[in-house]
Amino acid sequence: MSIELRHLRCFLAVAEESSVTRAAARLGLSQPSVSRALASLEQHVGVRLVDRSTHHLALTEAGRAFRDKAAVAVAAFDDALDTGRLPHRPLRLGHAWSALGPYTTPLLRRWQREHPDIPLELLRVDDRTAGLVRGEVDAAVLRGPVDTPALATELLFTESRVAAVPSDDPRAARASLTLADLAAGPVVLNTVSGLTTLDLWPPEIRPTATITVANTDDWLTAIAAGRGVGASAASTAQMHAHGGVTYLPLSDAPRVPVLLAWRSASPHPAVRQLVALARAVARRR
Repeated sequence: MSIELRHLRCFLAVAEESSVTRAAARLGLSQPSVSRALASLEQHVGVRLVDRSTHHLALTEAGRAFRDKAAVAVAAFDDALDTGRLPHRPLRLGHAWSALGPYTTPLLRRWQREHPDIPLELLRVDDRTAGLVRGEVDAAVLRGPVDTPALATELLFTESRVAAVPSDDPRAARASLTLADLAAGPVVLNTVSGLTTLDLWPPEIRPTATITVANTDDWLTAIAAGRGVGASAASTAQMHAHGGVTYLPLSDAPRVPVLLAWRSASPHPAVRQLVALARAVARRR
């Protein structure tokens, strides 16, 4: 049996989605075909890549190591197919939400002025690496720690955190909130592409009830409906205003690192220019 690119794409989709069903939907394939591709890949490499013993699929240690190699291989293949368009093919910049916050528009405008021959495409992709590991984008704006070895990163700036509460909640009238103020009721967590996990809270005040969603839109809707409260980066308040959600400073939460990430192997030819310009834009404001 030979392994084809489709096997790697299926594996990477499962790795990002933690679900065969969601991976199949993203790829436009049937669930059984994705399961067969994953099983064939595991048989070929001779190790189990995905732990299926839990409700949500998780990568094994071997799977995490193989994911980085597979991502590099897929990205290199995709780049090879684009050689006829180099060096002027579009530079795809992914983000899971909020992009670069207040620096987004200045970056896009300056890029257009300074690099008019290379279009910069801003794409929202709802997963933890904003499509970077799967090769859907050439670079990505990521928040929080990045532990994927195949990625190179540049810290652009840090931003404060905010609490998000229903606008008719009594806490919405406060000037600021603390982590303890959010711990009493359910906390809405975006477990697919979000930044916040229960580890944000110290063990002694960790919330006991959570509601999980898959993207920022559903996160906002759940909070506006009064199902729970949330925590996010300050850019969320700037980029995702909602009539039913009030954002307040979260006074005792650590700041959030905002990074530009790209694949260290086979990067887009213009990635270095993007890094330099993003750094310059973030430092000027």
